[in-house]
Amino acid sequence: YDESGDIQRNVEHPSSQMRFSLIQSRISDKNDIFDALYEEAMALGDARYEALKPLILNSAIPDLQDAVLQGHLTYEELTRFYLRRIYTYELDSTRTLHTILSLNPEVVDQARDKDAVLRTLPEAERHPIFGMPILLKDNIGAEGMPTTAGAAVLRDHRPGDAYITGRLRKNGALILGKVNLSEWAYFLCRPCPSGYSAMGGQTLNPYGRGTIGTGGSSSGSGAAVAAGYAVAAVGTETSGSILSPSGKHSVVGLKPTIGLLSRTGIVPISHTLDTPGPMARKVVDASILMDAMKGYDPMDTRSLRSSPASAGSYIPDGPLLEGRRFGVYRSYMEQDSLYRNATERIEEAGAVLVPLEMKEIRLEGFVQFLSAEMKRDLPAYLSTFPEAGIKTVEDIVAFNRKDTILRAPYGQQLFEGIVADLTTEAGLEGLREDLRETGRSFFKEAFEESNVDAVLSMNNYHAGFAATAEYPALGIPMGFRENGEPVNLTLISKPYAEERLLNLGLALEQLAPQRRPPQGYGFPEDQ
Repeated sequence: YDESGDIQRNVEHPSSQMRFSLIQSRISDKNDIFDALYEEAMALGDARYEALKPLILNSAIPDLQDAVLQGHLTYEELTRFYLRRIYTYELDSTRTLHTILSLNPEVVDQARDKDAVLRTLPEAERHPIFGMPILLKDNIGAEGMPTTAGAAVLRDHRPGDAYITGRLRKNGALILGKVNLSEWAYFLCRPCPSGYSAMGGQTLNPYGRGTIGTGGSSSGSGAAVAAGYAVAAVGTETSGSILSPSGKHSVVGLKPTIGLLSRTGIVPISHTLDTPGPMARKVVDASILMDAMKGYDPMDTRSLRSSPASAGSYIPDGPLLEGRRFGVYRSYMEQDSLYRNATERIEEAGAVLVPLEMKEIRLEGFVQFLSAEMKRDLPAYLSTFPEAGIKTVEDIVAFNRKDTILRAPYGQQLFEGIVADLTTEAGLEGLREDLRETGRSFFKEAFEESNVDAVLSMNNYHAGFAATAEYPALGIPMGFRENGEPVNLTLISKPYAEERLLNLGLALEQLAPQRRPPQGYGFPEDQ
């Protein structure tokens, strides 16, 4: 595969973020990634693969579980099905999305084990995630696979399971593999395209390979879910890194309140703002994944000792929209037809729309705050894994300088800024308090004066304010631009309102489903 033609076609792309210097990783070899499970992936015959497409690709997790219980499908077949899709498209130079960084070599055996014990487990002890293949963003630890954060310096870093990975396994999920991301969760360099990492190359969007961006930093999670490579995926967000790629790939993405999900075992930027979260094609699937990851982690100082939600309560039951209050921005209503049409449907369903004015507020010192926190938090993470061979951000910068063409082709300006940062502990605390106050003041009119259930935004447009305010946010598909680019409606609410957000999201999804799969990736709608 010669990528020069694809790179040349993007030289004059209107977005500088889409003008790529390279597409394929110059460090990872796809043969090394895919060789071990090739026979397992292809063991699912053509006829059976085609027969399973409408059953699997159009079904939510509860439907898949029903199919298994009724004998129409096994967990082993479900796993092989997703592996075959990954191999079919990721090894085709005209359709690869450069999403997969590693695969779990034992996943088929583990799926077979789930089939063997299914009948012996009482239904009350079987979480809905049981037997479901899940992909993880590659800054999340998983036993048997590297955890690289997309960086060459962590190529051989194998720290084992993150806390949420252990929760997924305990609840019966199958960890299918790890996916690409914007390197170091998109806090390496200013001109880096979203979705680029040294280990994975350039993540591409199945709705427009090279024409539509992927969002960052959970780009691989979004692209993989959109292309039907797994039931769902886990992303992480500091500010917009779940909401942005969810919007760009027409998938559901939840950024939860800090503390509901553990961050232990996840390569950090900011212990104040970082959180993992689910990404899926349907609200109920994201809800099930969220529920399967929660739990108190004594190693995470923000982890909640007792969750505000009981077991299973993140799985929505879909209340009506009547009487619910939504804050809507007048400027979006006037300027964006997708937003206007969505809010009009919501009002017709009986909800109350509360017009809001867009506030002119800036998050002063945000980059400085993230730099100062990462300067402390990343070495703290690395100190628990001395075998990684690095201790500080300065060590990483020095490593990359030895071969910038391979390791940092777009530069490492943000990391260099971290090295140069001189923020004191008192200064850092001041920034933290100021940013939290600024974030909450942005939503004050909506939540304190107008008493709305949720503010309606788009994609990650207000992700920074939601992040600094420590408010949860849920993105759901809202439609497509004329060029085929997906757009999400984003619901933002006050802390610990995940149950409300997921129920509202399900009601909106059922009101007028706006998602459609990408063409060219073997979905039944293509045929």
